[in-house]
Amino acid sequence: MAFGTEQIPILVAVGASALALASMLWSLRVTDGHRGAANRYRQRAGQMEEKLARADSIFGAHPGVILVWEEDGLEGDEIGQPQVYGSPVALGGMLRFTDDSLSQDPAIRIVEGLADLEARDAAGKDTTLRQRLHELRLNGAPFSLTIIGPSGRFLEADGRTAGARAVMWLTDATIKGLEESSARGRIEEARQIVARDPTAFLDMLAKAPFPSWRVSGSGRLQWANTAYIEAVEVKSLDVALERQSHFDQQVNDQLRQTIDKNAEIVETLQIAVGGQRKSMRVLTFPLSGGAGAMAFDVSNEVEAKEELSRHVRAHDETLNYIDEGVAIFGADRRLVYHNRAFSKMWGLKESFLLERPNHGQLLDEMRQERKLPARANFGEWRAEELGYYHMKTSVAEDIWRLPDKRTLKVTRQHHPLGGLLILFKDMTDELQLETRYNELIKTQSATLNNLHEAVTVFGSDGRLRLYNASFLRLWELEERQLAGDTDFDHVTGLCTKLFHDGQIWNNIKGHVTNPSPEARRETSGEMHRSDGTVVTYLTQPLPDGATLIAFVDMTAARRVEEALRDRAEAFETADRLRTEFVRNVSYQLRDPLNAIVGYTQFLESGQMGELNEQQSNFVGSISEASDTLSKLIDDILDLAMIEAGRLDLDISDVDLKSVIQDSIGMVVSNVEDTEIVLSTEIQNDIGTLRADERRLRQILFNLVSNAMRFTESGGKITVEAMREDDMIWLSVTDTGSGIDYDKQASAFDSFSSGDRKGAGLGLALVRSFVELHNGQVLMQSTPGEGTKVICMLPADASNATPQTPGDDETQLSNAA
Repeated sequence: MAFGTEQIPILVAVGASALALASMLWSLRVTDGHRGAANRYRQRAGQMEEKLARADSIFGAHPGVILVWEEDGLEGDEIGQPQVYGSPVALGGMLRFTDDSLSQDPAIRIVEGLADLEARDAAGKDTTLRQRLHELRLNGAPFSLTIIGPSGRFLEADGRTAGARAVMWLTDATIKGLEESSARGRIEEARQIVARDPTAFLDMLAKAPFPSWRVSGSGRLQWANTAYIEAVEVKSLDVALERQSHFDQQVNDQLRQTIDKNAEIVETLQIAVGGQRKSMRVLTFPLSGGAGAMAFDVSNEVEAKEELSRHVRAHDETLNYIDEGVAIFGADRRLVYHNRAFSKMWGLKESFLLERPNHGQLLDEMRQERKLPARANFGEWRAEELGYYHMKTSVAEDIWRLPDKRTLKVTRQHHPLGGLLILFKDMTDELQLETRYNELIKTQSATLNNLHEAVTVFGSDGRLRLYNASFLRLWELEERQLAGDTDFDHVTGLCTKLFHDGQIWNNIKGHVTNPSPEARRETSGEMHRSDGTVVTYLTQPLPDGATLIAFVDMTAARRVEEALRDRAEAFETADRLRTEFVRNVSYQLRDPLNAIVGYTQFLESGQMGELNEQQSNFVGSISEASDTLSKLIDDILDLAMIEAGRLDLDISDVDLKSVIQDSIGMVVSNVEDTEIVLSTEIQNDIGTLRADERRLRQILFNLVSNAMRFTESGGKITVEAMREDDMIWLSVTDTGSGIDYDKQASAFDSFSSGDRKGAGLGLALVRSFVELHNGQVLMQSTPGEGTKVICMLPADASNATPQTPGDDETQLSNAA
């Protein structure tokens, strides 16, 4: 059973009387049997009566009643016939929970009225008072219960055995305090109870749930109750007396001060009880020949105070981190708290604030520092500010415009603990932002009205919020038609004269009014109006739940697109025809060329007779021209195959150094004839690469041949090759005439040549073969100084997936 702090003075009186009685009985036992026992007994009896008189306040101090069962017999679930002890006030309070029809005996009424109510023991298990009383009287099993009474009241019931008796303390736990007048009545009642049965009272005190003990004038333990014995962890009182088992030294020091000063002392100490550190409120009071003490477990109370203190500190610390200034004035109108924002906002001296000035002094100081708004009559305004302590409303707000151009919102409200809480919020930036926002809205409105696109904004309720002048022009509307509270259906009704497809309008409305995530997404579409114009629309959800709908007249654009598409298709058809023509012509030239080559070789063989020198020269020229034409036809066929996407690479391991040397060997005789210096710079460890060897030879042959065409006698051609990571850099550099800047962009185009010495397929084939390997071709050329063509090839072209020529044209056609 728990005792509150309001019971401590009464318990002190009870403890003092009880411990005096215990001391007297102890003395009787010690002195019994000595000579003159009778006289001493009579003397002790007188002292007992006196001490009993001093203990007459015991039961009056208890805020409940005590029920005692004397009989030993127990039949079934019967309650038995208990005796009730307690003050009339406590007894009357308990009878409120009972029914007059139960019994005329108040003890029976109390027990029967509470026996079957909902109850919970200390372990949190549900039970009933009837069940626990039965176990107490049958087996001596103690209990501590909380009984839930009517009207939301709580009763504490503690049952113990005292010798052969069963005792139950019953307390109204919802009682917060007892008036002094009723306490005097309980003291008188306690006198009568103790006078009737002092031994029973001592037994009950011994069973009290809080430690209680007595020491001699020298500090030796003389008596202790069961709770004390359990607290010091000994088996019995005899063992405690033999070992002189005390609480820790700080309790002994308090007892010594009580004996020395002959004064009551109350201290809250940290004591080890049952192996746990607990907060105990220890009461020590002087007794004849020594001192008495009681200890109450107030750990929960101390923890609650510490928790409250932590909450207060956390609250204050939290307020220190907010931007608003906070000042709290107590009921006496003095400043009890202010946060850092308040100090920073007003720039007052911290020493002045720490003196806890009253509200009026704070206003005077602010006025002296010229921090308050200018007032015509400061005295009247000051009185109005102080009048907020008596305001009828819970909150009052107004705006202060300070001399330093700041604008504060001041909020006053009653503080729960009395006084006034004032919150100062700097609204300067907010008002400036509001002004800028309004300006921005005006700017946006002007911008919208100058847009070519028609724009409207509808709220989530389908109401028209915004539109621009282009919307009126596009749908041939007048501003008066959209005046007032206009909804989506009204607007679309005005537009149906130009576009009457109701399904599209309903789809747009669904994106405006439907709040689901599926509907709140961007959509677009196209409207073919009755006047022949094509209008595209776009719906865009806005963050505030509204929806923007934009309309654009795309009639002219669609016509241009159709023209571009027709043109692209024409170009594609022409290109396809050109490719087919070149391929067909090339194949048709192959047969007569083979005949020319055959007859030339027949004439050179001499079977028709020996040829003279002039004839031999003519036949040689025919043979050379035939070879050139044959190579040209091969190049044209390769280019046609590439453009048709039918040329596949034959990938293998290629020794690049050997390929370069063999390719140079094919043109070295021509180089010697023209007196051009041809050199190579090949990285020693360049190794092999995965590529089409035949196409690599064609790349090198065409690059070197092209360089020779543009390099005069005495010039120089350099072939370079190096490996960098997974790329092969292959380049051919000449010191020839170079290429004009305006012609460099078309140098790799088919049938493009800078002179009349060739058809212009060499560089075109180079670019095509390199791109087939997933590579890239670059050119660096300066007119009059030479040209450098660089081919960047992957070291492994096994997985090459080059874009076939013609795809670019197809993409351009589709884009058009």
